[in-house]
Amino acid sequence: MIPRLTNALEFQSQALVLRAERQRVIAGNIANADTPGFKARDFDFATALRNATAGSVGNNSAGGPGAGLGTGIARDVMTPGGRSQPALNYAQPQQTQLDNNTVDMDRERGAFVDNAVKFEATLRFINGSVRTLQEAMKSANQS
Repeated sequence: MIPRLTNALEFQSQALVLRAERQRVIAGNIANADTPGFKARDFDFATALRNATAGSVGNNSAGGPGAGLGTGIARDVMTPGGRSQPALNYAQPQQTQLDNNTVDMDRERGAFVDNAVKFEATLRFINGSVRTLQEAMKSANQS
């Protein structure tokens, strides 16, 4: 029973961790907008989430090995010594700059806001799922 409950929330929890990591990467790009030679970085969220959930969501519904919370994400984002990043790619600049900085502030601001909205939506989905589980676990006379 517990592994099924865990699997129900695992996908969203992994998405939340990746959204937070992407927000950190985008914020780093914005912070270095005036640094000469800085190369903007980002990662493909869909690919990172697919890699993080491979072998853990859907495949382990019986609660077998790898069915615990965060096992898929641990391969991609977390390491025993601390946090590491998913495979970061260099952002392709739309326009070259004289100082070789590839941060496009319009693109970064848009990506920051888009990611923040999706982070909030993921968080609300998790909260709603937990509330639904709590309501389902209440007995009939606890209303």
